[in-house]
Amino acid sequence: MKVACVGGGPAGLYLSILLKRQDPSHAITVHERDPEGSTYGWGVTYWRGLLDTLHEHDPESARALKGHSVCWDEGVAHVRDLSTRHRGDQGFGIGRHRLLEILADRARALGVRVEHEREIGPDQLPDADLVVAADGVRSALRTRHAGHFGTEVTAGRNSYVWLGTTKVFDSFTFAFVETGHGWIWCYGYPFDAGRSTCVVECAPETLTGLGLDRAGEGDGLTLLEKLFATVLDGHRLIGRSAARGSAQWLNFRTLTNRTWYRDNLVLVGDAAHTTHYSIGAGTTLALQDAVALATALREQPTLPQALARYEQERKAALLPTQSAARYSAQWYENLPRYIQLPPERMFALLGQRHSPLLPYVPPQLYYRLDRAAGQLEALRRLKRWLGPKLARTAHGRTLR
Repeated sequence: MKVACVGGGPAGLYLSILLKRQDPSHAITVHERDPEGSTYGWGVTYWRGLLDTLHEHDPESARALKGHSVCWDEGVAHVRDLSTRHRGDQGFGIGRHRLLEILADRARALGVRVEHEREIGPDQLPDADLVVAADGVRSALRTRHAGHFGTEVTAGRNSYVWLGTTKVFDSFTFAFVETGHGWIWCYGYPFDAGRSTCVVECAPETLTGLGLDRAGEGDGLTLLEKLFATVLDGHRLIGRSAARGSAQWLNFRTLTNRTWYRDNLVLVGDAAHTTHYSIGAGTTLALQDAVALATALREQPTLPQALARYEQERKAALLPTQSAARYSAQWYENLPRYIQLPPERMFALLGQRHSPLLPYVPPQLYYRLDRAAGQLEALRRLKRWLGPKLARTAHGRTLR
């Protein structure tokens, strides 16, 4: 089979790896419009479950990914001058540039042709049995047939900016700062030995009240450094390039599609769907798309059947994640509802922000119900653990 992946992001590269492992005779080319090594962004996050999946499908790239990642298992929240720290799931951060380098090297080693500075327009699709639109949220291939795909885009209320910093956080870090124009907050996580990602978010009235919407790039970064001076420990913030500026405020755009394929053209990754950055799932979902598509192509007898199976499975699998992302975004948009709680309670609800009940239950009551449910579940687990042991003890006494 001849395959053309348009877009050299995680989904397109990992799909090419999996297809080559399944059948080395596949002729696969990855077309990336940007120069090699010029990727935007800082670090990306993923969790232990993804690493296990990658080990199952390609151990070599999984080992390389883990070897270049930073790991943490704690979260810390700073609210005004108070802080609280909790243990949580094992998380990983890796630089986006390093991730793409690992995947591209692995693809080339398997015989995939990776072409940079190769622009593929929607009216000049490659001659291939399968064309994979892995060209991101602004996918030209998808936009050309937006009516067929049923593309819908919804903009979020809050504004955010994606930055880097020379401060290396030791855990996933939240910081909430009160200003005269409302709250502004950041979340940061390390992705290599010398840098971290730092995403800053605020309501639109806070953005305009602080003048961040009008400030020059350098002035905006300087103001943010002052606001988050405590958590940054004097370290600087960095825009999308190594230059002093390049910070751009955006509103997150949630993208969905009614269908994910048209003839031999199929959508993967951000071209097919986006989920709010606050749940840290974008890279994971892109790689899971690649796994599902490769599996469908291997197991189904025809291309139409494979694409239909891929769409069906991934749309179903995405439903809980999309719901979690929607509620997570709404939690931050309604931050004043929770920010006055004691930090440990606010942080507990921050961890529960995916719950569909939280917006409708008073925060203090929800916190008490959540704690009670946790205690009840702990008792249930203890009972399940003690049950066989008590039964064996009683049986032993009967025998005596």
